[in-house]
Amino acid sequence: MRMEENRNWGYRRIQGALSNLGHELARSTIAEMLKRHGIEPAPERSRKTTWKEFLTQHWELIVAADFFTVEVWTRQGLQRFLVLVFMELSTRKVEIAGIATAANGLWMSQIGRSLTDTVDGILYGKGYLIHDRDPLFTADFLSMLADAGVKSVKLPPRSPNLNAYAERFVRSIKESCLERMILFAEESLRKGIHEFVLHYHGERNHQGLGNRLIVPEQSATGDR
Repeated sequence: MRMEENRNWGYRRIQGALSNLGHELARSTIAEMLKRHGIEPAPERSRKTTWKEFLTQHWELIVAADFFTVEVWTRQGLQRFLVLVFMELSTRKVEIAGIATAANGLWMSQIGRSLTDTVDGILYGKGYLIHDRDPLFTADFLSMLADAGVKSVKLPPRSPNLNAYAERFVRSIKESCLERMILFAEESLRKGIHEFVLHYHGERNHQGLGNRLIVPEQSATGDR
């Protein structure tokens, strides 16, 4: 019997289930055992949603965001570029929203307008954006998303496992593409990312989608 799977069971319900198995415990003993394991009483417990439950309940409405950096050789020497990626969890569709050597609130606001565009914005019609606590997710950016009906879901510090799908894409593009190349100038970085996204959408089978392609016929989009 796992309490995570029986969130609305009170002390008496647990007591009865244990009795069926031949274990006679007092309610006070059950309460103490739950407290010791950090499990709240049933009323408080049932009002909270686990991360797995949240993802399951809102799967079709969730987009995840993540930043990663890439070092590129330029005329000014080795420069670090910041890449911002968004992923629609239900389809695994990926959009590279921005690539820049320097990013600020204005850059994020421009990206926000593109993401919520009513024609082809990846956030249009969605309900939630999962993201970390990077300061580039500014109040203005999140307010713009809120106006479009998209709620910010800010992850706890140091919790990459809660953003596993976007993190997995970042790992894939780095290990399978960018870390295998010597990139010269921003243009080569953009081309490399663009080609990988096309491959990711139209040529790579995904186990999480029943080993299917995201886009069976090549119509994937690259970076903007």
